[in-house]
Amino acid sequence: MFISNNCKDCTYNRLEMKNIDKNILPWLEDIIDENKCRIERKEWKSKYNSYVVYDYEPFCTEGFEINLIISACDVAYLNFIKYLYDEKISTIEYLNNCITI
Repeated sequence: MFISNNCKDCTYNRLEMKNIDKNILPWLEDIIDENKCRIERKEWKSKYNSYVVYDYEPFCTEGFEINLIISACDVAYLNFIKYLYDEKISTIEYLNNCITI
């Protein structure tokens, strides 16, 4: 989901990514840094209670989903990050299907 905010120098665009796999998070953070983007908010939200939201990694991450809001001045960077993330997820799913066959 894209959200845009206006400032006096440029238009900041935001991308909200929900339910990110914990194993992919370090890779995604590196990609975000490499592509002139910034993580505006990183939160761990409980899957069972919508009121429980942490801005730090809880002791036990079971039952939590990781959500990010990423911002960039150019929407093309956000599109590229979304594309890389989708491709990585589809490749992992494909390889997992190859293992089970």
